[in-house]
Amino acid sequence: MSTLYWILIISATFFFMEFVAWFTHKYVMHGFLWSVHKDHHVKDPGFFEKNDLFFLIFAIPSWLCIMLGMMYELPISVAIGFGIAVYGLAYFLVHEVFIHQRFSWLKNAQSSYLKAIRFAHKMHHKHLGKEQGESFGMLIIHPKYFKASKQSKKINIKKRA
Repeated sequence: MSTLYWILIISATFFFMEFVAWFTHKYVMHGFLWSVHKDHHVKDPGFFEKNDLFFLIFAIPSWLCIMLGMMYELPISVAIGFGIAVYGLAYFLVHEVFIHQRFSWLKNAQSSYLKAIRFAHKMHHKHLGKEQGESFGMLIIHPKYFKASKQSKKINIKKRA
């Protein structure tokens, strides 16, 4: 399989995973597995959350695709597994590190895109229950959050003056 196909399959899988994550977040985490996700919205003391177990939902298929693809010489399966893994890395960096700042990295990012993502996630967390949520995605967000993020910045600047 050529390098271009690897890049296309990994990229397409990465993009598709945003929709898988949105669906899982809205209908599984805020649905029948709310008991596992709840501590992400109503924070209990400590570093770890039951919600951290959800990484298995994505890590296991990634690992299986890579392992079985290598065992049975199925490069498409390996590429799909890597696409899922790259999305998992992006999720970790954006959600855990940048948004929730569980680690002291990326605290001063000034990108308007990243600020809009943080704002959209803040709007998601304003709902403490499993119903009436909004903004279930991570990387693809509604344009209203870009506008609101910019307005929020203007308001903060005016407050400082």
